[in-house]
Amino acid sequence: MPREQSAPPARANVQKRAAERQALELKEASKRAFDGQAAVYDEEVCGSHARRLYPHVVEEVAACSPRRVLDLGCGTGALAELVLEALPGCELAGVDLSSAMLARARERLGDRAQLVEGDSEHLPFPDGFFDVAYCNDSFHHYPDPDRAAFEAWRVLRAGGLLVVGDCWLPGPARAVMNTFLPHGGEGDVHIYSETEMRAVLGTWFDEVSWRKAGSHGCLVTAGKAA
Repeated sequence: MPREQSAPPARANVQKRAAERQALELKEASKRAFDGQAAVYDEEVCGSHARRLYPHVVEEVAACSPRRVLDLGCGTGALAELVLEALPGCELAGVDLSSAMLARARERLGDRAQLVEGDSEHLPFPDGFFDVAYCNDSFHHYPDPDRAAFEAWRVLRAGGLLVVGDCWLPGPARAVMNTFLPHGGEGDVHIYSETEMRAVLGTWFDEVSWRKAGSHGCLVTAGKAA
């Protein structure tokens, strides 16, 4: 039988550079979009889906009674404020690509949270530092979801929990949306099915659970082995 051949090294390097360039372009598009939405995100339709997920995320996070919490894609800090109200005395850090969103978050939260401009695929935090990390309405923006899942796993302590609130659509609608989503100019990458989300998170986490949250949302929890 003929041997299966991989792509020549030169072609593989070209493909890698193209993927890296596309990822950077998607992140820059996300940053531009959220910088432009920051002033109205808490009131206008652009943030309405994220707001509908807030109660679901807060409930899951608060149930763990964590001491150290990480908000991945913290935006204007509106959800972080609700988490701090539910967990008085917890230490909360937030990371976001958008400087304009972070400016709003700093106005809202002051010194109650450590806020960092950065990338959820390259987190500026030590291994095993947080008890809980949550990501609300941002996972579908990540060009490298496997890397983002690993980074969340890395910064959580043994026995820690990741909570993800995100978009959900039934199969045919999701397929159509995913065809056009990366070309919309706002850094959206992919809306995940339950199976896809379980596969991405299950590479690193144990006990992945998934449920619908409203008509077009889902809530996923993933535990790091103790």
